[in-house]
Formats: sequence, C-alpha cells, structure tokens
Amino acid sequence: MRSEGRQQKGDVWVWLNAAGVTLSLLMVVGLVAHIAWKGLVHFWPQPIEHLVVRNQTGAKHLLGELADKQERHDAQGAVVEGEFQRLYKIGNRRMNGQDFVWVNERDIQSTEYPDGATVLERLEWGNAYGFLEGVEENGKPVLSREAPDFLERLQERHNKARALFASIHEIEKNDIGSINYSMEQLRLEKRRLELDGELTREAEEDLKARQEALQQAFAKLQERLKALRQQASRDTLVLRLVDGSISKFPLYHVVRYYQPNGMGSWQKLGVFLDRIWEFLSAEPREANTEGGVFPAIFGTVLMVLLMSVMVTPFGVIAAVYLREYATQGWLTRTVRIAVNNLAGVPSIVYGVFGLGFFVYFLGGNIDALFFPEAKPAPVFGTPGLLWASLTLALLTLPVVIVSTEEGLTRVPKAVREGSLALGATKAETLWKTVLPMASPSIMTGLILAIARAAGEVAPLMLVGVVKLAPSLPLDGNPPFLHLDRQFMHLGFHIYDVGFQSPNVEAARPLVYATSLLLVMVIVLLNLLAIRIRNRLRERYKALEH
Repeated sequence: MRSEGRQQKGDVWVWLNAAGVTLSLLMVVGLVAHIAWKGLVHFWPQPIEHLVVRNQTGAKHLLGELADKQERHDAQGAVVEGEFQRLYKIGNRRMNGQDFVWVNERDIQSTEYPDGATVLERLEWGNAYGFLEGVEENGKPVLSREAPDFLERLQERHNKARALFASIHEIEKNDIGSINYSMEQLRLEKRRLELDGELTREAEEDLKARQEALQQAFAKLQERLKALRQQASRDTLVLRLVDGSISKFPLYHVVRYYQPNGMGSWQKLGVFLDRIWEFLSAEPREANTEGGVFPAIFGTVLMVLLMSVMVTPFGVIAAVYLREYATQGWLTRTVRIAVNNLAGVPSIVYGVFGLGFFVYFLGGNIDALFFPEAKPAPVFGTPGLLWASLTLALLTLPVVIVSTEEGLTRVPKAVREGSLALGATKAETLWKTVLPMASPSIMTGLILAIARAAGEVAPLMLVGVVKLAPSLPLDGNPPFLHLDRQFMHLGFHIYDVGFQSPNVEAARPLVYATSLLLVMVIVLLNLLAIRIRNRLRERYKALEH
C-alpha cells in the first residue's frame, strides 16, 4: 500500500512537470506567433482609404493606410467611453511634415477606397500616397494615365530606371569603393617606407605611377556615373495628391509602386514576397526605418561563426586539462567554481573588459608594433569585428568548458584503458578516442554558446557594433576578411530602431520583423549545430556500449 501511495505522489509530480513544460511551450509559441503576426503584416499591402475629416475650418481630405485603432483619451488622459481614434499613415512627409496622423472616428464624415489610389515607396522621405497622372521625359509629358497601356508602359520605364540606379549603386559601392581602398593602401605603403627609411626615388615613382593609374580609372568611372545619372533622371513620375496639388518624383527614386485597392490576393502576395525579399537582401535607409537588414544579418552570422571558431578550441583545451591532466585538488575545484561563476557575470562587464583589454591595450599595442604608418588613426585599436568576437567567446567560454567536461566524464574508463593497453599514448587516446566520443557534448556546449552570443547586445555596443556600417567586413579587397571593421548586428538594430528612431510609428513594425528574423537566425544556427551533434552521436554510439 505504501509503495502504491508513493507511486501516486510521484505521478502527481510527473503531471505537474508535464503541465509546466506544456505551459512554457505554449508561451513560447504564443510569443513567436505574436511577433510574427506584428512583423509580417507590415509587408502585406493594406487598403488605401480616402477620408473626409471634419475640422475647425470645414473639412480635410486624407489619403492613407489604417495603422492602428485605440480608445480615445481626453486631455487628462482618461479613456472616453465608446469613442475611438484611428492612426493613419498618410506619408508625403516632405509636404505634410509627418508620416502619421491620429483621427477621431466621430470626426470622419465619409470613407471610400478609390481603385486608383497608389502607394509609392521611395528611396527618401518615405511613402507617398496619391493618384498617378503620367510621366515626363526631360520635363515634357510623354505618358498620360489616359493611355490604354499606361501601367504597362510605366512599368517598362520604371524597370529601366531602377536598372540604371542599380548600375550607379554598383559603381559607387564596389568599383569606386575599391579604388578608394587601393588609394588608402598606397598612402599607407608610402608612409611605411618613409618610417623605415626605404622611400627611394624608384619606389616613389612606382607609387606615383600606380596612384595616377587609379586616378585615371576613377575619372573614367566618374564620367560613366555622370552619363548614367543623366539617363536615370530623364523620367519623372507625376502624382496628384489628395488635395489636388501635383508632386513630381524622379522615377528611379521610386522603389516600387502599387494600387492595393484594385489588387487581387495573388497580386498582393507578389508585392508581399517582393517586400520580404527587399527586407532580407537590401541595405537600410531612412535612419533604418525602411529598406532591408542584410548588413545586420551578415554581421550577426559572421560574428557568431568567428566566435564559434575561437571559443571551441579554448574551451575544449581548458576542459581537457581540468579533467584529464590537472591534479584533482583544492586548486582545481577553485578553478571550476570560478568558471561556473563566470557564467553568471553580467554581459556588460565583459563588454567593459573587452573595451579596456582587447581594444585599448591589445589593439593599441598591435597598432604600435605593426601599423605605425596609420597613426594617428587606429587600425585594431578601435572597436571592430575581431574584438567583438573575442569578447563573446570569452563570455560563452564557461558554457563550453562545463559541457565538454561533462562529456569527458561520461566516456567509460574501460575505453581509455583499452586504448592504453593496445599501446596508444595518453595524448593519442585523448585525440583519437576520448574527444570523438565527447564531441556530442562539445557540440551541446557550442549550441548553448551560439544561442547566447547571437542575442547579446550590451557588450557589442562597446566593442564593435554600429548603427550603420558603410562596408561589410567581408568583400573583394585584400585581405578580404577585414577583422578591424565595425559591423551591424540584428540585436543592436532592434534596439536602435525601437528606441533611437526619429519616426517611432514607422519603426514599430520593423522592430517586430527584425525580432522575428533574429529568432529565425538563432534557430537556424542551432539546428545546424544540432544536426552535426546528432551525426556525431550516432557515429560514436557503438563505442559507448
């Protein structure tokens, strides 16, 4: 009877644990679903409303998208029962001075959804809302909305204009950027020769000839850019605003245009996928409130990969020494306690340490020894990708050490003794037998390290991450991987867009979208590590038995 009573008590705890796990999973799924909904709905084309709103001077016409709806509050902040207010995105910030406007529902006299209402997503000044009137070429009308094939011909001109803009951007970023990089390297090479006393007449003439060649290439690119800009600025899009005024935009400044009120579900899906792709592949613009986050994705993944390469060997070596070589006495126990305590140190402390030791001390000495020609500008003596990766490697090192030690402990003693009995040395036994069998635990530690490092923001703000990086850390210029460069990070991008943006309402949906993207990046990195761990576990399972 007593055993049955104990079993029933045990069953209660099992059910309580199951309920706790289920509740936790539901909370996680609910949180991710909420973030996904708030983030993805931003990319779906919303209906455009034409409102007639009553004001003090009579009536005002508005054209825009419904962004939010809330209960109305009075001047003292109290909720007014039964009354609501709507937030509309009306765009045209250059003319209106603001992207969003609150409208009381009781002041709305009429609402309609005109088929011709058009959304223009622009490179600058955000969205524009209005009605297409036509296209001008060099200031002269060449295409009117009355033409039967107006939209098709407009699309052809827009595709050509965007192709020209893409060519301009490619030349400015890659070709001219490469020339500027080469010019800077020539300047540093000349300064290096001066410091070493090796700037001979022949060397100076060689440097001058190479510099002149670069200047000639730069001049040719400038001429090509001038011709491309003239072609791109040829076409001007004419838009009639809701108040009847006319506004004109260079056609290549329009990223995309669409008329959501007259679109079907498949057409809206095409715009949705196109905007998603832009978000994943393009660079940010308009103070990070529009465009894409590709530099942040690239910086996050590259930093995590570099951190993984750095933390794994150091963590494994430390764990092997503590478990296999160190005398198991009070000193070793103290080291283990210290390692466990390091896992609880706030991450910002690691950032301060990284800034003081890695950046100022180590980086400053590297500059003094190897880059004296760059003075007074620092090379490694300033926050960058290398120091951010090392700081996060230090932050996640205790996790890898503890996990590896546990894996080494689980390797049967008989396996070690059998390897030694066959004539292998202790080092060979560790390298060829013990470590492969402990590799699943090593990968478990790496998975935990990746999960933590990818989401950290506080230390990165001190050792390398920036709001907007002009160049990626990896490009076509030698040495290709530039560890000294600053970079963008998804976590910091969320903080910057959410708390530092000058346009809060426009940035809010991007905070959700970027948060969802960061979660997905972390999940993908973890799934890759889990797949490798499972393969290693299956490979060495037979040896454990």
